[in-house]
Amino acid sequence: MLEHLRFPVASSRGRRYPEAEHPYRNVFQRDRDRIIHSRAFRRLENKTQVFAPEVSDHFRNRLTHTIEVSQIARTIANVLQLDEDLTESLALAHDVGHPPFAHAGESALDDMMRRHGQRFDHNAQSLRVLDSVERRYPRFPGLNLSFEVREGILKHSRDIEPGDSPTGDASLPGFRPPLEAQIIDLADEIAYNTADLDDAWNAGLITVEKAAEEVPAWANIVDTVETQFPGATDHERFQEAVRHLVEHLVSGLIEGTVDTARSIALGSADDVRAYPDRIVRFTPEAAETSRLMKRCLHANVYSSPTLSADRQASIERLTRMFLHLMDHPELLPPQDEDAPLPLERAVCDFIAGMTDRYFFKTYEKYFGSVYFLF
Repeated sequence: MLEHLRFPVASSRGRRYPEAEHPYRNVFQRDRDRIIHSRAFRRLENKTQVFAPEVSDHFRNRLTHTIEVSQIARTIANVLQLDEDLTESLALAHDVGHPPFAHAGESALDDMMRRHGQRFDHNAQSLRVLDSVERRYPRFPGLNLSFEVREGILKHSRDIEPGDSPTGDASLPGFRPPLEAQIIDLADEIAYNTADLDDAWNAGLITVEKAAEEVPAWANIVDTVETQFPGATDHERFQEAVRHLVEHLVSGLIEGTVDTARSIALGSADDVRAYPDRIVRFTPEAAETSRLMKRCLHANVYSSPTLSADRQASIERLTRMFLHLMDHPELLPPQDEDAPLPLERAVCDFIAGMTDRYFFKTYEKYFGSVYFLF
């Protein structure tokens, strides 16, 4: 379909620290493997996506969410005939900078860093982690990922303009990332909209009927499934409906992207970079479905008393931990003597890298017991 817009792996700008080519894996395949074998990737298993693990073993965590994003993104890249290895690398890396406790953790760390004239952004943190925090190789810091993967980590969900940041200025500011990177943000949106609906229904926070009242496309899907499978259980019909919702959104993204690319008559991956807007997008119908589902989940799930209380408690705990470590820097892991970090950044990196479980363990050591179950 869009093979002519595929990013050519042979055109990669390479790595910051030169390495010999591998005999049978290209640069993006090696990046994918390095990400999978990183500690930061493994820690995603014990980081909350939306629902805390003590409620049920069946809810998504940050790792299973990442796998779902990767599966969706690879499917889209395959149909569009784009580079699946670059796409998969970016999908696997897109959340490694997330702190414990989902977006509550991100909010708390951003508030703390603002007090020091800085920000916490999980995309920038993902790149920091893979560029410097990970230590696996004796010849260079970090994972020494390719330019395109590093660029895509920063730019998959927002454009970078000149002067935004020193890191952004080294990542072709003012230009769009390749289509492979543009896929990730909307693949992420498809994954969390459908998965959070699934988890929220299982948690008893939303009903099929309530979602149908607010999302017409979901109502149509539910009607179709109930007609086709009248003898199925509620659980089976719900899972079938979620599967159709995923397909509706993925197909809408593929169709919308193809229509957009053909209407602009782009000729190459360089044309994608130079175009002033993003090419990857939903059809209007799929975009409306995604928008309404997101609004429905915010109103009925994310803002529910249960999750709001958990979110506030997490923010208070992370804030207390941050301030305590600022007052007691001797509690931090040893720093690189040749490149010491400002204290607030070292504290931020330490907390952001924690799993939920390790955070609770550390919090209990410093402040006494805190109620949780694993």
